[in-house]
Amino acid sequence: MNNIDLSVKIGNLQLKNPVMPASGAFGHEMENLFDFNQLGAVVPKSITKYPRGGNDTPRVCEVNSGMINSIGIQSKGLIYFLDHIVPAYKHYGTPLIASVSADSIDEFAEMSEIIGNTKGVSGIELNISCPNLKDDGKAFGMDSDISFELIKKVKTVTNQPIITKLTPNVTSIQEIAIACEEAGTDGLNVANTVLAMAVDINTRKPKIGNGMGGISGPAIKPIIVRMVYQVHQVCSVPIIGCGGVMNAEDAIEMVLAGATAVQVGTANFINPMSMIDILDGIKDYMSTYNLTNINELIGKVEVPT
Repeated sequence: MNNIDLSVKIGNLQLKNPVMPASGAFGHEMENLFDFNQLGAVVPKSITKYPRGGNDTPRVCEVNSGMINSIGIQSKGLIYFLDHIVPAYKHYGTPLIASVSADSIDEFAEMSEIIGNTKGVSGIELNISCPNLKDDGKAFGMDSDISFELIKKVKTVTNQPIITKLTPNVTSIQEIAIACEEAGTDGLNVANTVLAMAVDINTRKPKIGNGMGGISGPAIKPIIVRMVYQVHQVCSVPIIGCGGVMNAEDAIEMVLAGATAVQVGTANFINPMSMIDILDGIKDYMSTYNLTNINELIGKVEVPT
């Protein structure tokens, strides 16, 4: 398996392999479990400009084949991220991708400019699937015009590779993806969690303090695979498949549908070594099928015409 090339590229960001954590499901505290240099990239939890407390508890509940969460992007703020989180990864060769959440287009641009000039950060993931507090709680990524304007502005303030994290809670994710590509995004993350709800039949109250939250895990993988495929059909920028990747088979399925890389979220809570297991499984699969380069698999699903 030594001749297997897992390296992929997103914009000018070169990754040694296509596996990375999903934002919010990984932290530098995990460095005692495995060497982060084995990953394609590291993506810490989304940060906001100012400290934020997050949503009411309970914030997480387990459901069939997944979990619902409504954390509310709890954050210690941008200054803490620059002073403490970035330095925590400085001794690793693996690229650090900063996930940014903001309340306005201007704030996205302001934060991206600061982070883009920070040594130790290799890329920026724009979490446009978060609520736009200046637009009645609607996510930026639910509107193609707003998405275009946001990315266009961010691209004027930084040369860092920009990955745009889309929301699956839209009628046509292709429309949003096309707008993001036209605005200059270097990659697309497909996608965030799917809006969901669970009710305790004994208390007759929602199991999540915020009422609703986002479901992740195996339950949403077929939805995300479909979206990755759809976006790959209309866009040429690299796609990161995110949602329900629990093992190597799931990751390969995403790649065949059109993903260049994958992010792993819920699986990390079940098995902290899941990303390493996924990498090993991808290598085994490629060895079995006599493949030497992961790029040979991207978008190679054979759909009847």
